[in-house]
Formats: sequence, C-alpha cells, structure tokens
Amino acid sequence: MAREQSASESAELDSVFGALDDADARDIIRTLDEPMTASEISDDCDIPLSTTYRKLDLLTDANLLLEGTEIRSDGHHATTYEVAFEEVRILLTDERDLSVDITRTERSPEERLADIWTAVREET
Repeated sequence: MAREQSASESAELDSVFGALDDADARDIIRTLDEPMTASEISDDCDIPLSTTYRKLDLLTDANLLLEGTEIRSDGHHATTYEVAFEEVRILLTDERDLSVDITRTERSPEERLADIWTAVREET
C-alpha cells in the first residue's frame, strides 16, 4: 500500500515544480553566477522589475534562492539574491510517490553570518 505524502512534502514539491516550470524564474537562475540585486537581475534578464520581484519571491519561497544584504556606505542597504542549490532531483520512491531532493550549496562562515544579519534585519 502506498503511503500518503505529508502536506509539507507535497507543498515543497509543488513549490519547486512551480518555480522551475516558470521560464523567467529559470532565466534568473541561469543569470545568477554571483549575488545580484533585483534591479541587476531585471536588467540582465530583460524582465520588468515588478515581474522580477514576483519571480524572486517564487524562487525564494521554493528555497531555491538565498537572500542576502549588500551593505552600502550610504546606509541604503540592498537585498541580494543568489542560487541556493547545486542540484535538484525529482525522485520516484518505492511507494510510488514523488519527492524532491535538493543538494544545497555549501555556505562559508561569512555567508552564514550574513544570513543571520538578514534574519535580524527582517525581524526589526
């Protein structure tokens, strides 16, 4: 008897499928060879900025992008985005369920500290 997928497994699978099914989102992933701001991504991908923000939300919600903070001397810090995975695999389990396996990019101590700073900034 096949087991039912949990709601969180199903939501993660739907989220990743939805993000990867979007042509603009895939273009953003291909473009991000280094952290970039939404404006830079919009320019490089030739996507309107409002659409870029929606696609970045889609990819971030699917845990395929990481948000960071670019500290600027003028005090107007910018959010940056970078690819958060090396590989995404869709697997068919023995129970005939689909599952998603995402190999995450290794994070340096500096990057983890930046992640903490970003989380603190979001809370304040």
